[in-house]
Amino acid sequence: MNKREKIDKIFFIIVCCLVFTGVIMFTSASLGILAKNVSKFYSVLSGQFIFGLLGGLLALYVALRIPYKFWKQYSLPIFIISIILTALVFIPSLGQSHGGAKRWVDILGYSFQPVEFLKIGFIIYFASWISWVKNKVTDLRYSILPLIILLGIIGALLLNQPDTKSLILIASTAMVMLFVSGLPWKYIIGLSFIFLIGFGILIFFKPYLMERVTTFINPNHDISGASYQLRQSLIAIGSGGISGRGLGQSIQKFVYLPEPQGDSIFAVIGEELGFMGAFVVILLYVAFALRGYRIATSSPDSFSKLLVIGIITIITFQSFMNIASIIGVFPLTGVPLVFISHGGTALLLSLGMVGIVLNISRFRKKIN
Repeated sequence: MNKREKIDKIFFIIVCCLVFTGVIMFTSASLGILAKNVSKFYSVLSGQFIFGLLGGLLALYVALRIPYKFWKQYSLPIFIISIILTALVFIPSLGQSHGGAKRWVDILGYSFQPVEFLKIGFIIYFASWISWVKNKVTDLRYSILPLIILLGIIGALLLNQPDTKSLILIASTAMVMLFVSGLPWKYIIGLSFIFLIGFGILIFFKPYLMERVTTFINPNHDISGASYQLRQSLIAIGSGGISGRGLGQSIQKFVYLPEPQGDSIFAVIGEELGFMGAFVVILLYVAFALRGYRIATSSPDSFSKLLVIGIITIITFQSFMNIASIIGVFPLTGVPLVFISHGGTALLLSLGMVGIVLNISRFRKKIN
């Protein structure tokens, strides 16, 4: 193992900038709730900042102190636990529904989204598996077949919630990990084709997915229903112009935007900070990805490399999936904007994953 270094300060600063942006913009976006329900406003803020932010900083610190090889040693139990947690949503006394989906678990008055644990549990286990098979990754029995089995198990849990977006994120991240591990392009393309066919079948049998695709193709379809969020998001972003209305000055968040502190928060950013502010946020995510992948290329072994690749990929993909859906270049997904949107569990686990990356960065080769 390489000599232990200090953590990657550039990567840490980028994450701090994203989290600071999240604190400011989440508070601003939540003013729409304050105008309607004061108690709910404080409840939302306490959940985000006490459970999500403070809990996330603690998770980051703990993950930073745990040797990364711990995750490989216990990868299978971690993955099994994440599967069990995800399955808890189907227990009537524990599972909670919201917006027609059962994705939350309530234990002793505290609710969380177990899929966030599933994401990191899968990445840890799959990184461990690929690093174990090593040169056998080109043998489909050791790469694609295990992935299909794992996605079959995960899909059975997520599609019944339903949570198609998380399944897409996990599958996409897995393909990137396989490609980095040396799986030839022809297999990646073939696997992508299989996934596209599977997704097409899902769209055909799932009316809510068909509705989102129809809205994406024709934004004028059902403007008071399925297309409402997209249209209001575009109005918010367009009204922000180049420099924005000013921090806290969004109009859309008070009446028109659904979940302004949730998956519509990028629309609030565009309205209040304008094109320049939204562009800076996008640049921060690009910098996060580039610096994270730079850490991966200098990781001490194949497991740590794949683990960093998986973490950086799923956070980056999710963030740009959110942004793309809000500006109308991707169907609406409902995924949160990482480090910024409402979601205490997502923020906590995302900062925990950052801690793992920072721990691995301590054993990297020197990065200029």
